[in-house]
Amino acid sequence: MGSVRQVASKPPGARLGIRLTPWAFLIIPLVFYAIFFLVPLLQSVVISLTDWDGVRQVRNFVGLANYARMLTDPLVRVALGHNLIWILVGTASPIIISLGLGMLLWPSTRGSNLFQAAYFMPQILSTVVVAAIWSKVYHPLIGLLNKALEAAGLGHLTLGWLGSMQWALPAVLIAAIWAYFGFTLVVILAGLQTVDVDLLDAASIDGANGLQRFWNVILPQLGPVLTMITAYTLIGGFNVFDIVWVMTAGGPANATDVLSTVLYKRAFMEDHVAYGTSLALMLTALSLIASGLFIYFREKGTER
Repeated sequence: MGSVRQVASKPPGARLGIRLTPWAFLIIPLVFYAIFFLVPLLQSVVISLTDWDGVRQVRNFVGLANYARMLTDPLVRVALGHNLIWILVGTASPIIISLGLGMLLWPSTRGSNLFQAAYFMPQILSTVVVAAIWSKVYHPLIGLLNKALEAAGLGHLTLGWLGSMQWALPAVLIAAIWAYFGFTLVVILAGLQTVDVDLLDAASIDGANGLQRFWNVILPQLGPVLTMITAYTLIGGFNVFDIVWVMTAGGPANATDVLSTVLYKRAFMEDHVAYGTSLALMLTALSLIASGLFIYFREKGTER
């Protein structure tokens, strides 16, 4: 009541300033959001409806021709399949690995901080560094992987991993998982700190074994954390570009092409900027739809 009386006792101009202050804090970020996101998004939509090559001043309106072209572009279909593999494996693997390691490191044990730092280390490396490290690991002549196979008497299994149509995509995906799972581990460990230990003790008294306690007590309490990680990883699975481009540039023979590498090739190597823009918008839509559907069904499932 005292604060209300103080506001009422102020001059009308001061009271108006107090009321407008919260709106100022909202409007300023909104302006930046509009300038740096909404305006470029609208410009991208306009460009995708033209035949612009990125150089000419003239932009001829072609309607939905670029979007229709995507439906008949064989490379887009191949790349979309690779993205789906990336999403399924690249989303499930880091979460499963992090859950297993998280349970080993929780509750805090001797040396757990050292292990957390070691697992998180790849996350602080740039993608170019990660790609360079794993390119050396996969090198057909001096690579650590082939050397290890030879030392184990499995020399007949050695090959040029990044030059193999069959193994190039899994090889790049393994490198990406290695670089990423440290992030998911740290987030899951943070979520484990909020688990109600009393519920675990009660489940133990009721005779629940370790697996039952994990599935019925720990996992439900990690639901919000897992939802955030999965949505974040889904978006990354659609937008992956850098590690693929640095390690293989989509090769060999498009064996590792994903939608982002196709976008780059079409827009900047073949000068079809308008078509590349339409691919970028499709990527944005797929990311939003996939993450939105996952969150919707995840939240709907928790309500039951």
